[in-house]
Amino acid sequence: MISVTICPPLRLIAPLLLLLSSLIALAQEAFFVVEANSGRILMAQSALDRKPVASLTKIATAIVTLDWADATKRDLGTLIAVPGSAVTIGGSNPMGLRPGDRISIRNALYSALLGSDNASAQILAHYVGGRILYARNKTGDNVKTFVREMNELAKGLGMRRTKFTNVHGMDHARGRGYSTATDMARLCIYAMRKPGFVFFVKQKSRKVSFEQAGQSRGFTVQNTNKLLGQQNINGIKTGTTARAGQCLATSSELKPVVEKLAGGATRLTPRRLICIVLGSQDRFLRTQSLVQQGWQFYDQWVKGGALVADPAREMLRVPNPR
Repeated sequence: MISVTICPPLRLIAPLLLLLSSLIALAQEAFFVVEANSGRILMAQSALDRKPVASLTKIATAIVTLDWADATKRDLGTLIAVPGSAVTIGGSNPMGLRPGDRISIRNALYSALLGSDNASAQILAHYVGGRILYARNKTGDNVKTFVREMNELAKGLGMRRTKFTNVHGMDHARGRGYSTATDMARLCIYAMRKPGFVFFVKQKSRKVSFEQAGQSRGFTVQNTNKLLGQQNINGIKTGTTARAGQCLATSSELKPVVEKLAGGATRLTPRRLICIVLGSQDRFLRTQSLVQQGWQFYDQWVKGGALVADPAREMLRVPNPR
């Protein structure tokens, strides 16, 4: 007996494969939407699943740097040297920085946050980590010291399903980091409480400079977040790697609600939506939809009396660990 295997035509296989890949991608996508000031959770999908977060990692890098600068009264205009590790880690180095070049903390932050510059993230970690070791009268690896500070920050914010292993978010074979959509929302809520951080991430572009071979060189950093200015969006950060897919952390801020109280007092109620999208096929389109729906759900909640039946499930509280 002759056995014959009948295969479907190629013209039918291609659509099936496309559908399968789309379903897999949808299953991998996670998101979390919360109104930051009230803590009201508005939407979530796979929000507790541990996932790589790509360059959203740089939000933690920037916050550790800014918190350290605040604590030590360090001027962000301080020039710091580019270490060799900044140009050997791979990934983005849009300014073409070389070992021995000098750049200010402020300009390195701009490049890391707006342009997702891996080299600048490494520069910040090397410098700040070294200063932390010196202040503690200890020796060790500057960058590893800085990463430990990132994880201490995460612990203080209640990011229990997060582990940072580097300062840039690139895919590495060893020590791969992870977080969740919920945990990244915690980080972003804390970050957006800081006016200095908000000022960085709301810029569509920024002219920066650095010193190379004794010459001052200029560079314009373009923000990779193309949603800035739409839907009251004023930040925060993009991220993409092969493992993480498309990631986006977003802040959408409306004017505070002004209420006149008895006795002539005035009450202001701030309104800020934080939206985290991880592992998306189209992070910008997904975020636009989630932001629109999120504000609709928030308005409905407020009009209904802002009732909370189960705080543990319906509300997100983020402490100030510093």
